Amino acid sequence: MPFKVKLGLVYGAIGVLLVLFVIAFQYDTAFILEWLPFILGGVPLTLFICFGGIALAVVLALLGALGRLSHNALFMGVANFYVSFIRGTPLLVQIFFIYFAFPQLAFKPGVPEWVQPLLVYNIAFAAILALGINYGAYMTEIFRAGIQSVGHGQAEAASALGMSSAQTMRRIVLPQAVRVIIPPTGNEFIAMLKDSSLVGLAGAAELFYRAQSVGKAESHSYETLTVAALIYWLLTSIFSFFQKRLETKMGRGHVREEVAPPRARGIA
Repeated sequence: MPFKVKLGLVYGAIGVLLVLFVIAFQYDTAFILEWLPFILGGVPLTLFICFGGIALAVVLALLGALGRLSHNALFMGVANFYVSFIRGTPLLVQIFFIYFAFPQLAFKPGVPEWVQPLLVYNIAFAAILALGINYGAYMTEIFRAGIQSVGHGQAEAASALGMSSAQTMRRIVLPQAVRVIIPPTGNEFIAMLKDSSLVGLAGAAELFYRAQSVGKAESHSYETLTVAALIYWLLTSIFSFFQKRLETKMGRGHVREEVAPPRARGIA
């Protein structure tokens, strides 16, 4: 039996088991159809938080990578502390600290009034800030590895041509490092898409928050959380598809194509 047929049978069996599971536990379809638009209303906020978070994370990761590669003690020390502290504390604690603790600091006695706008945020901005700072620390190593993947000989050649260190980094190193950085950055974005559900615990009306609130209020958590899981799965599948296409495009000219064996090419 061909492998694809076997794989299709496995997928079919999984589908049958899922249908039986839905039937056995009496999935309330009418309830979901009523509340599905409300749950889907959290998707735009989820995507807004994730796109904002990944944009901030890319900037922080680049600065962190340059700091960790720097020979300046101040830059390296700050970058090492940032990566160590953020990676050593839970994301949920960071979300709560930014959204709940910062405003408390802003209104401490003796704190100037001009500081208050700098420490008090709405939930969407606080979520972007927390996710961006957290993922920036993890992505710092991705950017550092990408920068170090470019051979030293190219930097030496640029220096021989009279380029400064900044020009070498901007014109020679970073354009080549992007090819190495993009694939894992896409993976981090997909992970952030799922971790964004944590901001719902702080009150952001995103996808998970809406599904959880309706499910608890109407005693239908089984239905609403199942729908939320399927929506997250669909979103990650869509972004995974585009990420794979982007990886293929970025890898052209750098990935050696497989050569068919002689018999497959009609050569005896």
